Amino acid sequence: MTADQGQPIVFRQVRVLDVRQGRVGDPVQVEVRDGIISKISPEGEIPAGARIVAGQGQILMPGLIDAHWHSILAAVPLATALMGDVGYLHILAAAAARDTLLRGFTSVRDAGGPSFGLKQAIDAGVVLGPRIFPSGAMISQTGGHGDFRTRNEIPRGRTGHLSHGELVGAVRIADGVDAVFEAAREQLMLGASQLKVMAGGGVASSYDPLDVTQYTEAELRAAVEAAENWGTYVMVHAYTPRAVQQAIRAGVKCIEHGQLLDDETAALMAENGVWWSLQPFLDDEDAPPVPPGSQGKFEQMVTGTETAFALASKHEVRLAWGTDTLFDPGLAAKQGKQLAKTTRWFSPAEVLTMATVTNAELLSLSGPRNPYPGVLGVVEEGALADLVLVNGNPLDDIQLLATPDTAFALIMKQGAIVKDTSSRQM
Repeated sequence: MTADQGQPIVFRQVRVLDVRQGRVGDPVQVEVRDGIISKISPEGEIPAGARIVAGQGQILMPGLIDAHWHSILAAVPLATALMGDVGYLHILAAAAARDTLLRGFTSVRDAGGPSFGLKQAIDAGVVLGPRIFPSGAMISQTGGHGDFRTRNEIPRGRTGHLSHGELVGAVRIADGVDAVFEAAREQLMLGASQLKVMAGGGVASSYDPLDVTQYTEAELRAAVEAAENWGTYVMVHAYTPRAVQQAIRAGVKCIEHGQLLDDETAALMAENGVWWSLQPFLDDEDAPPVPPGSQGKFEQMVTGTETAFALASKHEVRLAWGTDTLFDPGLAAKQGKQLAKTTRWFSPAEVLTMATVTNAELLSLSGPRNPYPGVLGVVEEGALADLVLVNGNPLDDIQLLATPDTAFALIMKQGAIVKDTSSRQM
């Protein structure tokens, strides 16, 4: 990091992006002290010893938030994730975490994977990276979306050992209420801020069709009770009405994906205050790699993307945004582009609001398990100083998010400057 967090930093003549109002204000002075935005004023006295950033009319916006990111698994090939040396896997993840932060994403909700050690290293300042809200191992039934065992590893009783994915902490296969309780409690013990449970079929997994419902209501309720006892919540991977409705009855607070939902289920989500974390899955130049035999599932999912966004808007479901990038370094680098393309359904102001203050509201659902207490997602006095200084106005040109190397002049995380390409500092 290029600045001592204890050193006051003053942004002069910057225009603040007000994500709540969807507008940019007049030039102001923004003071950061001890990792917090301490003062915003038209013009003020410069604290002694402060570092001055001369904004000259540039836009100061909150750091971006990805509500469905895989810190360990996003930028590594599938073969490495499934069979590679665990040390190599984590070194790759540390490099990817730095790149994530330098794209302006200062916080991520990790939607499954062994990210506890990476989070610890980032928090300790050993490596650069975003704030990580970890879920720990993805909890899956046998044959579910998190079961990546090969056929010769089944049955478990014969092989007598855990799969590679379980050994490295990426997944936790659990069947039955008691086993789900145990798996959930293990992740909470390790430091999960929320839990991730697989409640339906998926594209990246080999055995389960997209339409299958996974776990019983009682099993899902076990994970929910374990989370609620720790003051937090469960998010589930699910696409279909049956899987989502069962999850809602079990008390789940956030649905990931849901591209195959219908009117009735979207209305039920809105009625119960359930969050919908949607991803812009499209069959375009940014389509993710699809395992052999899963192309049909991918096409089915993509077909439902337009409907899902329309239903979320129609029923005013509490909508979050995330990428869910897996096993593809090239696609991981397009994180900002994936955000920008949601202007297919929303205005630039709505897109920026969703990826900042709205996603921050979702992060706060972890309650006392929130590893970073404080206000995120806004440029306001008293908020955590996660900031991006932009060369241009993203309300006018949302594609600036897709080119962070040139568009983002300065990136700050909790008051520490982690990127600075501007020559206008004093």
